[in-house]
Amino acid sequence: MDQAVYSAIAATPTPALDVGMRRLSHSANHSKIWISAAAALAVVGRGPGWHAALQGLASVAVASTVVNQGVKRLGSRRRPDRESALVPPARHVPMPTSLSFPSGHSASAFAFAAGVGNRLPAVGVPLHGLAGVVAYSRVHTGVHYPGDVVVGSVLGTVVAQLTTRAIDRYLDRPR
Repeated sequence: MDQAVYSAIAATPTPALDVGMRRLSHSANHSKIWISAAAALAVVGRGPGWHAALQGLASVAVASTVVNQGVKRLGSRRRPDRESALVPPARHVPMPTSLSFPSGHSASAFAFAAGVGNRLPAVGVPLHGLAGVVAYSRVHTGVHYPGDVVVGSVLGTVVAQLTTRAIDRYLDRPR
């Protein structure tokens, strides 16, 4: 089923989306989009924004480590063969050399959204929407199977919940 959905996405002509998905996927490399969003939150949101940005970035750091240094090594799934699936070249981003399962980009995206949403739920809603589009962009550009991004998204959310719970306990402890 994973291969079938991947192939269906590859075969669907979407010239209006291709450049945007490629740019969005690229902007999520090295968490650039989440670092920028955190900086904006910290400046605009003052105290609450600063705390939300801290929780978002801490969640990204932990999720990225868990996924990229732990779970990916257990999964050992190779990247899709986008040439044989006929993913249009206009969608291509550089093919990562790491393993495919689970998606680190998706994990980081959902970790940031959940981390920020823990402190600022109203901001977490659009960030979750953006995280979903980032996750989809990884399939659209041909570098992940749909299952990779689904599992990465769930892992990022779970890790963020655990991370923010630990941070909340630390911040709320008696001094």
